[in-house]
Amino acid sequence: MTSGIAKDSAQYPVLRHLQFSPIKQGEDQLIVLWDPSGLSKEKLVLPLNFFFIVQHFDGEHSLQDIGALYLKRFGEFLMPNKVEQLVTDLEQKLFLEGERTEAARQQARIAYRQQPIRRAAIAGRSYEADGVKLRKQIDGFFTSGEGPDFKPSENRSKLIKGLVAPTYDLKQAGPVYAWGYKELQECRQPDVYVIIGTAHAGLENFFAITDKDFETPLGVVPADRTILDRLKGPVPEFFDEEIAHQTEHAIEFQLPFLQTVVNKPFTIVPILSSFAATSLSDSTVWNAVDRFLTVLREAITDSGKTVCVIAAGELSHLGLRYGDSAPPTDFSFHRSMQRDLEMLKPVEELKPDEFARFIQKENDQRRISGFSPIYSLLRLVQAEKGQVLRYDRGITDQYNSTVTYASLVFF
Repeated sequence: MTSGIAKDSAQYPVLRHLQFSPIKQGEDQLIVLWDPSGLSKEKLVLPLNFFFIVQHFDGEHSLQDIGALYLKRFGEFLMPNKVEQLVTDLEQKLFLEGERTEAARQQARIAYRQQPIRRAAIAGRSYEADGVKLRKQIDGFFTSGEGPDFKPSENRSKLIKGLVAPTYDLKQAGPVYAWGYKELQECRQPDVYVIIGTAHAGLENFFAITDKDFETPLGVVPADRTILDRLKGPVPEFFDEEIAHQTEHAIEFQLPFLQTVVNKPFTIVPILSSFAATSLSDSTVWNAVDRFLTVLREAITDSGKTVCVIAAGELSHLGLRYGDSAPPTDFSFHRSMQRDLEMLKPVEELKPDEFARFIQKENDQRRISGFSPIYSLLRLVQAEKGQVLRYDRGITDQYNSTVTYASLVFF
């Protein structure tokens, strides 16, 4: 039983939900930290012994506790002035929870609400910022050696119900996106695209909706007011974290493909999601997820519009960058690939509970980051079958850390 007394954050620091990656500098291995939410634009490079320290900034270990753990791990005393300077650096970079970070978060929320549209955040980095060049780039993904061929789709006369696409960097994964969007280009196209993307920075409420139109170098994509307004009444809490959309790329990466292949006016419902398969055993998580998806399904039905659900997410994450103790080998990658394709069988069969159980049995050891959008798609679409179109992987660092992803289509 706890006393309920809040712990002093100066003595019990709490690291925010940051991402990290190992890097090499000469013979030294270092760790670079950054904020995937975009609240902080800073990066911090740490030696491994300092990375050990910040991994214990969880609000449960005091600085004194960490000093004892450090002595046991490295056989030397942790000088108080060094750890105090580390805490100061983290606070200044908004890497720790606390008053400074919360004030910045509130200011960012207000600024986002005041923006008339959601601006393109990744243009010029992961894809071309010029509209003409971007359209040429997207076309190139379709015609590349790794892209789909020109054979007509067997689904040309059917109404597409769902699509799974990656969220990986377009410059590398663009042809895999193209496999899914070629099906959309050739089939009977719906009026609305409910895009559920992975919130890579995490979410408190499992889902985050924004009602803003999205801008890309190809123009502005309008949000669907009918469905979004229908959601604001019964589930207003899922609009509370809309600031997550400001820098998240999962939805942004889908839009140039939609703008290129859809041949009629369309709208989107932009939703981010973040929950693990293992978390669904918690009744609080399950009830919140089920409630939201039930309301969303009713809103889609009540709109009377034809809808395609797009799940934007990746599959396995292997290697040092993602918490493994060693880089992946060819053997471990091919074993994971077999497991990925086995895991996607219940996805093709539209069996969300079996999909979740598969990952739960593995205890999510391969870190399936796209679970929540894919699971949500399976709960929402009224389709007969799904089909894996293409599967591939990307290498994310000098240590061969690997992300896998796929395109699937549902009719």
